[in-house]
Amino acid sequence: MQLLGTLPPTYANLSVEEMETRIQAVKDRLGTRLFLPAHHYQKDEVVQFADATGDSLQLARLAEQMSEAEFIVFCGVHFMAETADMLTRDDQIVVLPDMRAGCSMADMADIDQTEIAWEELTERFGEDIIPITYVNSTAAIKAFVGRHGGATVTSSNAHEIVRWALEAGERILFLPDQHLGRNTAFDLGIPLEAMAVWDPLREELVAEGDDDQVKVILWKGHCSVHEKFTVSQIQAFREREPDRRIIVHPECTFDVVQAADEAGSTSYIIDKIDASAPGTKWAVGTEMNLVNRLAATYPHLDIVSLNPFMCPCLTMNRIDLPHLLWALESLETAPVNIIRVDHETTEFSKRALERMLAR
Repeated sequence: MQLLGTLPPTYANLSVEEMETRIQAVKDRLGTRLFLPAHHYQKDEVVQFADATGDSLQLARLAEQMSEAEFIVFCGVHFMAETADMLTRDDQIVVLPDMRAGCSMADMADIDQTEIAWEELTERFGEDIIPITYVNSTAAIKAFVGRHGGATVTSSNAHEIVRWALEAGERILFLPDQHLGRNTAFDLGIPLEAMAVWDPLREELVAEGDDDQVKVILWKGHCSVHEKFTVSQIQAFREREPDRRIIVHPECTFDVVQAADEAGSTSYIIDKIDASAPGTKWAVGTEMNLVNRLAATYPHLDIVSLNPFMCPCLTMNRIDLPHLLWALESLETAPVNIIRVDHETTEFSKRALERMLAR
């Protein structure tokens, strides 16, 4: 269930100073009744008010621990707010400041497409397939995975969970990001020729070899931000500045990850940069808001984006000061943009999450 609203035009006409003052006033009035998490990719104007920053699952689990909070105003995208709602109590209200803040990757795997794929794949390969879904997926996909004995995965624990799934079943189906799935499976020793790609639009499997060779079935989905990093960008830095280290997120394509010096989750990237010596040069292949924040946080380092023309994640940037202020001020009268996941979906989704957390 989603209780929707449209931003009143009066909010768009406020000055930045007035919005910031009013946001802080709501936070002061509500105190511990409010928890405001913000994803790493959010704008600085939003992050400045965050009670915590982190990745999507980390923030959802923090929300679960906020027993005094009546309201969780999640500054991220839709699937993140869904996860927070599934992990919190029924009497707690989760709000997404702008309902247009979705995720193109999550939208690349809907439940109808997944049911069709599962029917086709199990008929072709048998029932011994373990479905795995990146947490960057809808609640319905998480529930599907939970119902069929699979688990969720984050970019931080992908190796551990994929290893478990490969031991638990003959094959895995990895949704919805083919690049994270491919990069992870390759790191675990699965050759590329043992990976196939399911195209949900064509409803067909693209494989190089025989079915007996296939160990990993990758959903044809991707992150529209991380796909914009290329090997040619890496090569350009290598030629100009051979001493600059290249670090990228595993949502990047296989060739980019192989060409980089380092690859890892957002937390890995932050920790690696945090531990680097003064004067170290980095070119970072991830979302621009985070890259800019890292550059500002570590002025003793030389940090730039791997793609100098990269734009911030468009859906993450839907959340701005007007929407945040509106969402917060509405809490005290009639909350807007409430995210509710039904009990059945929540039950099966939590099974997938719990299988991951048990590893």
